[in-house]
Amino acid sequence: MELKTKIHAEDGKQEIFITREFELPVDLLFKAYTEVELFEQWMGTKVLKFENKQHGSYQFETSNPQGDVVFRANGTIHEIIPNQKITRTFQMENTPFPVQIEFLEFEKLSETTSKITIHTIYKSVDFRDQILKLPFAQGLNMAHNRLQEIIQKLEAKN
Repeated sequence: MELKTKIHAEDGKQEIFITREFELPVDLLFKAYTEVELFEQWMGTKVLKFENKQHGSYQFETSNPQGDVVFRANGTIHEIIPNQKITRTFQMENTPFPVQIEFLEFEKLSETTSKITIHTIYKSVDFRDQILKLPFAQGLNMAHNRLQEIIQKLEAKN
């Protein structure tokens, strides 16, 4: 099965580009990335802090069924323009990976469709390549599929 979330990584570069088109208006796609309740649902994580404003910060964690924290990440919001873009740092805690910078761009394709492009820059090509060896693409694609389903269900209720 082809993944709807596309990841483009050129050899020898310390960046990746992630793109995904959604059958959602751009304002709902943006809300999925900035509203705690929606973010927790599609990411399958618990938000500990979520200050979606310039110089704000965030932190979230994911636990296994036994309640043990298996993943924690944090970052700082550098720029946020509603329905257009978010510039932020991202760091996985308790891993050897250094902080990365992410440029999220939200694009209106039509009244009912939109696209996100995430440009991520890593400290080195080696760190980027290590990330790409993780089940990163499949996990992100599954999360984006949930995002699409959750928002469409909410939209149908309204």
